[in-house]
Amino acid sequence: MSETIKYRTCHLCEAMCGLAIEVKDNEVIAIKGHKEDIYSHGHICPKGVALKDLHDDPNRLKQPIKKTPTGWETISWEEAFDIAEKEFKKIRKKYGNDAIGTYTGNPTVHNTGTAITLYDTINALNTRNRYASHSLDSVPVFLVNQMMFGHAMMAPIPDIDHLDYMLIIGANPMASNGSFMSTPNIREKIKTIQQKGGKVVVIDPRKTETADKASEHYFIHPEKDVLLLLAIINELVLRNAIPASKALRLSDHLEELKVMVQPYTKEVVATLTGINSKDIAHIVDDLIKHSNSVVYGRLGVNTQSYGTLCQWLITSINILLGKLDEKGGLLFTLPAIDYVTLMAHESKMFRYSSRVKSYKEIVGEFPTATLADEILTKGKNQIRGFISIAGNPARSAPNSKLMEKALADLEFMLAIDMYINETTQHADLIMPPAVGLETMHYSFVLHIIATRNTSKFSPAPLSISEEQRYDWQIMGELQRRLFTGTIFQRMKSNIMSRIHPRTKLDLALKTGAYGVWGGRFLRKDGLSLKRLEQKPEGVELSSLTSVLPKRLFTKTKRIELMPELFVKEMEKVKELLIPEKTEQYPLKLIGRRHLRSNNSWMHNLPVLEGGSRTCTMMIHPDDAASHGILTQEIVEVYSKFGAISIEAEITSNIIQGTISIPHGWGHHGDGVQMETAKRNGGANINQLMDHDRLDPLSYNMAFNGHPVAIRKIESV
Repeated sequence: MSETIKYRTCHLCEAMCGLAIEVKDNEVIAIKGHKEDIYSHGHICPKGVALKDLHDDPNRLKQPIKKTPTGWETISWEEAFDIAEKEFKKIRKKYGNDAIGTYTGNPTVHNTGTAITLYDTINALNTRNRYASHSLDSVPVFLVNQMMFGHAMMAPIPDIDHLDYMLIIGANPMASNGSFMSTPNIREKIKTIQQKGGKVVVIDPRKTETADKASEHYFIHPEKDVLLLLAIINELVLRNAIPASKALRLSDHLEELKVMVQPYTKEVVATLTGINSKDIAHIVDDLIKHSNSVVYGRLGVNTQSYGTLCQWLITSINILLGKLDEKGGLLFTLPAIDYVTLMAHESKMFRYSSRVKSYKEIVGEFPTATLADEILTKGKNQIRGFISIAGNPARSAPNSKLMEKALADLEFMLAIDMYINETTQHADLIMPPAVGLETMHYSFVLHIIATRNTSKFSPAPLSISEEQRYDWQIMGELQRRLFTGTIFQRMKSNIMSRIHPRTKLDLALKTGAYGVWGGRFLRKDGLSLKRLEQKPEGVELSSLTSVLPKRLFTKTKRIELMPELFVKEMEKVKELLIPEKTEQYPLKLIGRRHLRSNNSWMHNLPVLEGGSRTCTMMIHPDDAASHGILTQEIVEVYSKFGAISIEAEITSNIIQGTISIPHGWGHHGDGVQMETAKRNGGANINQLMDHDRLDPLSYNMAFNGHPVAIRKIESV
């Protein structure tokens, strides 16, 4: 068979890079960037190349397996579905619907078949015990969007192609490829801003890969971002530098905001943040004088005790600068498949509370931080059956030992996953879906947070064997077997679960804003799946443009600048103005991201073993000296929840008093069957984490700024 080139959108992060894949006899020969791709123009990062290793991984499961007294046993799909149906129905009958819990991991957003069928499958279970990985890193964004704009997915995106000043707080897009700002080749975007005479400024406790290429970098103490943001607003007010703008005219309670920030002057916050008042004034000078300036924050400001307040204040600064819903500022997308409109019924929150700690539901899910409690705490609606879908909470969730204890306590667990990892080793049954290059792809979730409105469809470059099943086939069968509801609802669910995702995707494209049926009349040039298949490089739809007030979803059709929930929480910020006392755990722990890593689920790919993905503890030279620690020595990091051993990396690229360790490592368990990951095991940062340490507004985990201590491990 001759070699052919097939085109594909990489699904491993948010950048949506186009790939050109050389295929022969259903095997991958080579993967390169697709130069004609309208979004990435040939850019590719190491993860894209790793799709070959993912496909060829000898540890990847392709058939269902069940746990037996003598080990894992391969079984047929029919037997697997029979077991799942029997066990979950038994639990439901004995304990009720809410005794079944679900957890969905990061890959569910990036896999089209899963994303299309996931909600229907989980809804078929009729359980409130739903959990997801985004409650570990993204819920502050959803909550701010909901409170200010009326919809959790109304996320304003930096118009990076037209910026001349970008202030990045707690984000590292050079490693993430632009989280909540899907951006291929961010390095070139930053360089372009600078070449035009503009500036990119980074504020972070660590000099990140992005900070290294930025025009300026300022160190900040962990969890003090909220003070800096308040000081920036205070400066704008004092300078009378808040211009009239459309977004401001659509906003309520500006005067109350001005009063709220009065105590937080640049002089007051300087010592506390680690950024002197002169530098704060300089940052505000630049925000004002540049015509196209934006403030952008992500994981570093989300995963802390003040995550929601930080996101709220970042959005507020952009409104006060007149940059919201404006070219060269922050803009909202209008994608081909408008998830915001289609999923409006899912954008609800605070309707009910978790059983053990009374955490509120947000967008249909409880915080993962309380999942272990809900499994281990006896009583009505205790989780006894569990479905984990493409997730690894045993490594992603805080207080890992408690989470693993909880997973081992379940009466029955089903994992829909391709690996036997730290979480799925506790399962009774694993159903592995076809993955990666074996699946079709359309990034309809990521188009919501893209920097341009484009559309692109990728048929599966590789076929699957008769023994394999697609994710949507697994979901559909579970939906039919486990559905609970009225006869009418069952009939509807049965029909919907049998419709091929291609058909659903085609219908959504045709009826979307750019579709053949998208307007009042038939559009010959409108989008359809057939048209996209003829354009593997993708279709350019439009630049991001102003959409307000039409796409405001608040009841008043106005922007809520001062949500009552956020204003009340500001009382706790006053405590930050009091200098901290020396603690038993005097160091602050922050995470970090590597370009060659993606949470816990890409550590088994040999092609990604090199580069700078090493799991080390970054520590400032002065802190290392005070502890008598030399570079590359193994040290112990400990908190009241656990301890880990890890190699020290002494560097001036981190602020004194803070250490940094990447997330998602710790692949040492005997039950884990991931050879490459175990060889590079690393240390599990979440063994140190307090699962009750949350952002109290969104219940997002406060990983950053966690108090820890270190000690040198003495030689025996």
